[in-house]
Amino acid sequence: MLDSFLKFLELGLYHIVSFSSYDHILFVILLTLPYVFKDWKRLLILVSVFTLGHTLSLLLGVYNIVNLNVNVTEWLIPLTIFFAALFNVFSSGRSTAKYSYFILGVVLFFGLIHGLGFANAFQALVSANESTFLSILEFALGIEIGQLIIVFCVLFINFVFQNIFRFSTRDWVMVSSAIILGLMLPLIIKSPLFA
Repeated sequence: MLDSFLKFLELGLYHIVSFSSYDHILFVILLTLPYVFKDWKRLLILVSVFTLGHTLSLLLGVYNIVNLNVNVTEWLIPLTIFFAALFNVFSSGRSTAKYSYFILGVVLFFGLIHGLGFANAFQALVSANESTFLSILEFALGIEIGQLIIVFCVLFINFVFQNIFRFSTRDWVMVSSAIILGLMLPLIIKSPLFA
């Protein structure tokens, strides 16, 4: 039981912090860029809502309630990152407090899309003597821990660039988000969906 827990916790953690799944890292970076350490509660809610969406769609995918073509999912994931980056570029330096519920809804929706991308692979990881439902929950805990590690790293980098190198928050968020936006364009345009 403990072995299974640790296995899926570790899988969830490395699903997020592994550079082979840089799409999740980029998405969490984009969520975190506009914030500072004092905003930790807001960030905890945002990453938890993303984890909730990711977990729900993983459940729906694993139990064959929702089955989306892999090429569609692989196109939608960079698209979610593109739109998150675009939002940051256009909202940097402005208060987004009035959009709080909208942002939470979008993050939940994007979490749903990201979770569908892993549903097929996840089924193969669960052995016959392991509970699929519990395995998904353990995996979700690993994802949450991984996201919090990334959030802390980004907040630290934000602090360094804004307080030591004296970048304005607006410029830091806009430039960083624009770079990520540029990284996503080729993935969207050259998607296997259009091949």
